[in-house]
Amino acid sequence: MNKKITSQPPYSWSEKEKNIFRFFFLFFIIQALPLSVDFFKTVFGINWVHINYTDIFNLTRLCAKFITGADSFVNWIIIAVVSLIGAVLWSKSKFKNQDYNNLYYWLRVVVRYRLAIGVVGYGFIKFFPLQAPFPSISNLNTNYGDFTDWKIFSMSLGIVPNYESFLGGIELLAGFLLLFRKTATIGALLIVVFTGNVFISNLAYDGGEYVYSFYLVILALFVLSFDAVRIYNLISLERPTEPNVFKPNFSSRQKKVRLVLKTLVIFFFVFFYGFKTYSGYRHDPYQFPTTAGLAKASGIYNVGEFRINNRVLPYSATDSIRWKDVVFEKWATISIRSNRPVIIDSANYEQVFQKDKDRDYEIAGTGGRHYYTYTMDILNHVLSLENKNPHYKGEKLELKYSRPDTATIILTGIDQHRDSIYVVLNKLNKKYPLTLGRRKVLKL
Repeated sequence: MNKKITSQPPYSWSEKEKNIFRFFFLFFIIQALPLSVDFFKTVFGINWVHINYTDIFNLTRLCAKFITGADSFVNWIIIAVVSLIGAVLWSKSKFKNQDYNNLYYWLRVVVRYRLAIGVVGYGFIKFFPLQAPFPSISNLNTNYGDFTDWKIFSMSLGIVPNYESFLGGIELLAGFLLLFRKTATIGALLIVVFTGNVFISNLAYDGGEYVYSFYLVILALFVLSFDAVRIYNLISLERPTEPNVFKPNFSSRQKKVRLVLKTLVIFFFVFFYGFKTYSGYRHDPYQFPTTAGLAKASGIYNVGEFRINNRVLPYSATDSIRWKDVVFEKWATISIRSNRPVIIDSANYEQVFQKDKDRDYEIAGTGGRHYYTYTMDILNHVLSLENKNPHYKGEKLELKYSRPDTATIILTGIDQHRDSIYVVLNKLNKKYPLTLGRRKVLKL
C-alpha cells in the first residue's frame, strides 16, 4: 500500500541520518509489535465469545519479549542487536533508497497507537480503582515492617481511590490525545511527565514495572521528538515557529480503510474495554479472590486457646508454633499470624488473573502472616486449607469448624505437620480509622 506523505518543503535526508533512522525504525517497530513469548498463551487463552476486561488488559500489555517472566532490559539488548544487523543489511540492499519522510510518518503512527493502547490499558484499571485496591483485613492487621516497599506504595494508593481514579484519568486523556495526529504531541508530553514519575517511583519502591514504564516513556519521547525543536523554538527562544507540515495524502479507498481501522481500535480498546472494566470493578475486581468465604465470619480473631496434640500452648510472642491471631476475609482466604517466619512472595509486577487460585495480590510483598485459600464442606463443617504462598506449595490443613456463638469459632483437625490441633478463636470488635473516614468519631 503506497500512501504518499507530503511535506512543504520535503525534508532532504543525509546518508548519516538515513543510517541512524534505519536502526531506530527497526528498533521501534520491533518494540511495538507483540513479539512475546507469552503471545500464544495470551491470545489462545482468551474466550473470545465471553471476553473479560483482564483479557484485554493482557493484550495491551504484550510487547517484544524473548525471555520468560518479568520484563527485562535484556530484551532491549536483543532488539538493539537485531535492529543494528537489520540496519546494516538494509543499507546494502536495493531498498535503501526509500521515501524516508513517508517511512518516518508511518513509524510515528505505529508508535503512537501502540503507546495509546498501552496507557489506556493501565488507565482504565486505575480510573475504576482496581490496580491498587483498598487493603484487606489481613493487610490492616499486619505490622508495617512486614511489608515490602512496593506493597506499602500500592496500599498507600489503594486507601485513596479518588486519587487513583484521577491518575487513571490522566492516562486515559493522554491515550485519547495520542489517537489523533494533531494532538499526539500533547499526549506524548503528558506521558513523559506522568509515566516518567511512575518509572522513578518503581525504582524508588522496588516495583517490578520499571522496565515497562520506561518502555512507555521511550515511545512517548519518540512521538514528542517530532515537535520538540518547534516547541523549543517557540517557548524557550520565543521565535516564530511553523506548525506541523506533515499531511497524509490518502486516496478515497485508503481513507475508508483508515477510518474503519481507527474506528475498530477506538471501539475495542476504549469503549468496549472501558465498559468491561467498569463491569469488572462492580462485580469482579481482579486483585482479590471472588469466591465467598465462610458466611458472617469476616474479621480478626484472637486465639483464646491453642492446643497441639492435646497439649495446651500458652500465649508467647516468640513461639513459632502457636497462632497469635487469625483473619477471615470476606472471600475464601484465612491468614494466620504467628512467629513462624514467612518467605515473602516478591511478585511485584502487574499480573492480571481471572482464576481465584492465581490471584496473589493479598500475599505479594507481605510477611508476618501465612495466607491460606480454602474450600468448604458445609454439610460436614470442614475447611480444607492450602497455603497460597508459592514457597509453601503442598502445605495443607484439614480443619473442622463449629460456631457456638456469633463471636466464636472453634477449629479442630490436622495441621501441615500432621499434628492434631485445637484452636478457639474469639472475634474482636476492631474498628479501622481508614474505613470510618476523617470526619467520623472513633470511640475506643
